[in-house]
Amino acid sequence: MYLADQTWPELSDYVAEESLAVVPLGSTEQHGPHLPLSTDHTIAEGLAREATDRTDFLCTPTVNVGVSVHHKQFHGTMWADAPEFRDYVESFSRNLAYHGIDRIVFVNAHGGNQTHLREVGRRLREDEVAYAVEWMWDESIPQLVNDLFEHNGPHGGPKETAMMMHLDPENVKTDELEAARDGGLVEWSNEEASVHGARDFYDSIDNTDNGVLGDQTDATPEKGARLFDAASDQLVQLLEWLDDRRFEDLMAKPHVEPKPGSRRER
Repeated sequence: MYLADQTWPELSDYVAEESLAVVPLGSTEQHGPHLPLSTDHTIAEGLAREATDRTDFLCTPTVNVGVSVHHKQFHGTMWADAPEFRDYVESFSRNLAYHGIDRIVFVNAHGGNQTHLREVGRRLREDEVAYAVEWMWDESIPQLVNDLFEHNGPHGGPKETAMMMHLDPENVKTDELEAARDGGLVEWSNEEASVHGARDFYDSIDNTDNGVLGDQTDATPEKGARLFDAASDQLVQLLEWLDDRRFEDLMAKPHVEPKPGSRRER
């Protein structure tokens, strides 16, 4: 069920029975010479709409701009500063809670959003407004990603390329796949991302001249379909698991005994 397509009476019927909403979030940022800036939010919305179509849970409109300042050197990249992004997501999450939603899944397809969505979830939980959890599609199926691609690349690599070949093939420039690979960085590891234990970069251009990592030539539409189906299955299972939980059990556990100040009350 897509929220923006419903009337308010239809939504009143939904919250009379259900209290779960799915919020897709991505970014509008460079993804190399072969993928559109819409890559992350296209993937997030595709997965969110698929999972909610299969479960009849509520899907909100997509958040298309995220925390992407680390791609600022590349033309067209848009970003929200982290504090404003967190406050915005928290604000509309509280709005959903006002209408009867007490559990939210942030379907996220942009790594730059992860830490901030987790912080929003913590704020909402601490105030016992809602239980909100961040879900990242590739982290739900790591073994499949590793099996399909020798050089995954955390940004603009074959996994995102394959997903876009499946979801939005018209906007994938397949004649640029070799240029993307050769102008970027195929091999990249956490060990290479630090000097004597310190991360020595802030922006993607510090590591890759064209903004992407991995071997894009390894992507195919068929691999994209496998990734999409497997990740959708994981998301459906998460939604069903979360829907089965009691709200009280999702909230923070109480302080261990003796509780602070308990002796002063005697």
